[in-house]
Amino acid sequence: MIQKNSETDQFLQSLGFPRLNIHAMSRHHDFEAAGKRILVIGPMGSGKTEFSARIWRDSRIALRKKGLAARMTSTGSVDRRDVFVVRSSLDKSRFPDYPDDALAYRGGYERCGSRIGAARDSFSLEILIAENPEVGTWIIDEAAFFDERIAYLMKDEAESRGLCFILPTLVLNFRREIFNQTARLLLETATDIIPLTAYCEHEECLRDSLYTYRYYLVDGRECPALYFDPLIIIGGDRTRHDGKEPNYCTRCDEHHYLPGKEYTFFTLKPFGELAARGNIAPLLAELNALAGNIEESRLYASLASRCSDDASREVQMNALRVPCIAERALVYLYAEQNLLSEEQMRYVIRELNLDRDYLSQRLADNRRPLAL
Repeated sequence: MIQKNSETDQFLQSLGFPRLNIHAMSRHHDFEAAGKRILVIGPMGSGKTEFSARIWRDSRIALRKKGLAARMTSTGSVDRRDVFVVRSSLDKSRFPDYPDDALAYRGGYERCGSRIGAARDSFSLEILIAENPEVGTWIIDEAAFFDERIAYLMKDEAESRGLCFILPTLVLNFRREIFNQTARLLLETATDIIPLTAYCEHEECLRDSLYTYRYYLVDGRECPALYFDPLIIIGGDRTRHDGKEPNYCTRCDEHHYLPGKEYTFFTLKPFGELAARGNIAPLLAELNALAGNIEESRLYASLASRCSDDASREVQMNALRVPCIAERALVYLYAEQNLLSEEQMRYVIRELNLDRDYLSQRLADNRRPLAL
């Protein structure tokens, strides 16, 4: 933010200084403020975890202070200079080459020793908080991956005991929508929001990016994820040359491709709703085309008719080069939309001989495991 003050400008000019743009001061973390829930948001690669690492480094300096400084940062037995890092159990494979006690980010890491742990849900986080009653600041990495209860757990702990929570997390998914209900509640209950941006990672662009872009690499081609691609895919940060495993980067509006949204709501979801009412034939026919002859599918027709911009048409049509498109559609209808029964899922998979390994993994990623 650039601070403007005409009187200050005139005064500086009267002293012979040139006209300057004065930006907001970059400050160290305030460990005195109690009860904060600070949401640090931005796309992948925007530096959310690195922001948290700076707070960790600030805490190492603040902990050297004594007397009045210690009293100013404490509420009862809680000292907000004492920082604990919590990672989601879902995200364990993100940085496999770093030490177990590392708060890792792109370009570096901080060793946190005994002040780092993992939690699978809000209940295990609650246990961690109870086991460390003196800790006053909690960094919860990717808080949107937790269940909705976490928002109110943190609000209660902040208001009753003066704890501070730092929450570096995605709030938008690759579809440019609120990630989930947890993300929505985090936004509602936060006291502070710090938005971060990144450069658009398109090779010809230097605009600010606010969005995470999911794509696949198939034969060296960029293949944007279809709108109905599984919402959660657990994996690391390494580049994947595998049509079943996604890559991520940040993109601006112009270069964030998301083919298949119209198809999802015009065709795929309505067919799922028909199946939920007992008529599975239209869905089965479309999935059969997706699995065996993509050019005969309604998805192909939809993309071909809507991708009119020559500059992006080739990239968007590349979305059809990825494998397991029928399987992706099934995961969307079953795990996200809750339109298909377990019996219908098994019937479709058996009839079309779909990839059971892929389906099992993606259903587990999205917390809807199904024995196939």
